[in-house]
Amino acid sequence: MRTLRGLVSSLAWSGLLALVGCAGVPIAAPVPVQLFHDTLFEAPTEPVSTADVFALDDAMRRYLAVDIAYQLRTRGLQEGLVEALSRRQQLKLEYDTTRTKNAAETFATRSGNCLSLVIMTAALAKELRLPIYYGSAVLDDAWSRSGDLLFASGHVNLTISRRLFDARTSRDRSPMTIDFLPAEDVRGLQRREIAEATVIAMYANNRAAEALATGRVDDAYAWSREALRSDPGFAGAWNTLGVVYLRHGNVAEAAPVFEHVLSGDAGNTPALSNLVQTYSRLGRSEEAAAVRQRLVALEPFAPFHFFHLGLQAMQRNDFAAARGLFAREVSRADYHHEFHYWLGVADWRLGDLAAAQRQLTLALDNSTTRHQTELYAAKLAWLKSRRKP
Repeated sequence: MRTLRGLVSSLAWSGLLALVGCAGVPIAAPVPVQLFHDTLFEAPTEPVSTADVFALDDAMRRYLAVDIAYQLRTRGLQEGLVEALSRRQQLKLEYDTTRTKNAAETFATRSGNCLSLVIMTAALAKELRLPIYYGSAVLDDAWSRSGDLLFASGHVNLTISRRLFDARTSRDRSPMTIDFLPAEDVRGLQRREIAEATVIAMYANNRAAEALATGRVDDAYAWSREALRSDPGFAGAWNTLGVVYLRHGNVAEAAPVFEHVLSGDAGNTPALSNLVQTYSRLGRSEEAAAVRQRLVALEPFAPFHFFHLGLQAMQRNDFAAARGLFAREVSRADYHHEFHYWLGVADWRLGDLAAAQRQLTLALDNSTTRHQTELYAAKLAWLKSRRKP
């Protein structure tokens, strides 16, 4: 399974993008209440609440009080907790982007995306009464997709300090940052502190995006509403709300939402892309063209642009062209498993089994869910068997 990466998603294919999770520029403008339209949606099919995001269950309390009690006592609360989280033989955490989980769910499954793992860690630190600070690291978005939705993932981490009254006696160091990215990936990155209200908004926003990906639009609206209740200035949740309106067929209601995002961040490419589509669907062609010009100046080629061209080339059996197009996507986003997989397929169709095996291995290394890991492992085993005499 790939090394831990952060999560925040931005949706988009055919222009749909909705920023979700760990990144997003705050909106300075006042919150326009008229952007909400509760009467357009049915009641959600699941409980929608952020009250239990950091709640501990009995298993988590037992872990602190029994399982790592000696470690906390001898190493100090701060260092003992960080050590327990970093040692694979203790918690055995795995990276899994299938669903954003609260603290108890993440602890129970020992898996989660970057945001889930940060939430679980924060909950444990809170139980020990350790001061915590959340940070959003500035790095290029990592793109993934689900059907016709694209998700752009950012990154969030957590810093744990020691308690002030432990300063004279504790062996703990201060501060200690827990980051679920490899050290070489975060070295030198700029980091800005974010409020816990924003972290809660990110959690609800991710749940909204995950609901959209499975066609549960009413749930997505409720989770977007919950995210903005926690942090009305979180641009990602506004962008998601706009996509919810588009998916629900409320195009006229979507336009003011994206315009609101851009009023606080004129260079927000997901909002620009969404607004192009929204204006086009409303018949406002001149405004759509103007926004498209702004978007192209910032992002000449949309995420997955060469990937989709590569798939079209594969359908034409033009495997050489497909290999070149997939290679272009790999060169600008080598973290994405699908790009490596399809580059490997093109290599295999061109008879280069060694290159195909290298790309399948990279697809396996960059997989983000258990299902992907099992799938690529099986395909790689099959490919290796084809090379035997």
